Amino acid sequence: MTSVKEFRIDEPANETELGRGAFVFTDDYSVFDWGKMPDKIPQKGASLCTMGAYNFERLEAAGVPTHYRGVVEGGEVLELAEASEPPREMAIDLTQVPDLPNEGRTYAYDAYHDEAGENYLVPLEIVFRNEVPVGSSLRRRTTPADHDLEFETWPDEAVELATPIVEFSTKYEESDRYLDRAEADTIAGAASVDALESIARDVNRLVTEQADEAGLDHQDGKIECCYYRGEIRVADVVGTFDENRFGYEGTQLSKEVLRQHHKRTQPAWVDAVDAAKAEAERRDRADWKALCERDPEPLEESVLETARDMYCAGTNAYTGVHFFDAPALSTAIGAVSRL
Repeated sequence: MTSVKEFRIDEPANETELGRGAFVFTDDYSVFDWGKMPDKIPQKGASLCTMGAYNFERLEAAGVPTHYRGVVEGGEVLELAEASEPPREMAIDLTQVPDLPNEGRTYAYDAYHDEAGENYLVPLEIVFRNEVPVGSSLRRRTTPADHDLEFETWPDEAVELATPIVEFSTKYEESDRYLDRAEADTIAGAASVDALESIARDVNRLVTEQADEAGLDHQDGKIECCYYRGEIRVADVVGTFDENRFGYEGTQLSKEVLRQHHKRTQPAWVDAVDAAKAEAERRDRADWKALCERDPEPLEESVLETARDMYCAGTNAYTGVHFFDAPALSTAIGAVSRL
């Protein structure tokens, strides 16, 4: 189980064959790698499932292979258009996810791939960026020259990119980290980082095109992939308000809203999370959460309602289909801007 969706195995995968199973999306949310937070956001799970299914079906139609099989309603696997209500369950092909042994913060990827063979989830996240906002970690880790940008230092405003930047980060380490291309290639195993980057750019282009049609600004996102018999397929979920950042009328439209709200209203907890991660790194320890001296507090009901409207109205706008009983996106985003 992940922090926001449950994972069901109907037929397990093995070294040579894919299995079958499903994601069951919950209304939980997670920020700052904490895992399940103390609140639930009504209909968030259905929003993520709906957007994910919509994007997977567009990818399949464009010839991009994925692990998606359909949405589940009444025990049947359907296309999204056939569902009578916003779905919460997504049928998927399953691949192998071996254990990743570690000693402190050193991880044994060779052992992962020895067990995985030619059928496995690539233990990377592939991140794509269409712009570099103020506060982006990219500004701390790189210079504009690293990306062939014309200015010497990062400007004080967001930078829109003519060519998206693609990066690789770890997926299964306790505290994820960005990788140079050589280390990413090693961690990817038999999967080619060039092919992973190419698929990420295809996904980014399709999501950006759909966002443009809906009047949304697609800022960045990520994908995960599986490798099966020499083919790379898009896995997990794609192009949702949890995996990607969008903007609308100058206001953020994504899980970033919840991150920033916690920074403003619970700064002591956010600082405690940062301190625990730093201390875990100092001790060469993977489990940073056990070192955290504070727990997050529940959110106010009005904040949860605003978040619900953001997810649901955003899904309606992005897909162009009125899946949810929600206010117009301009109304929902107005409430977000007042948080």
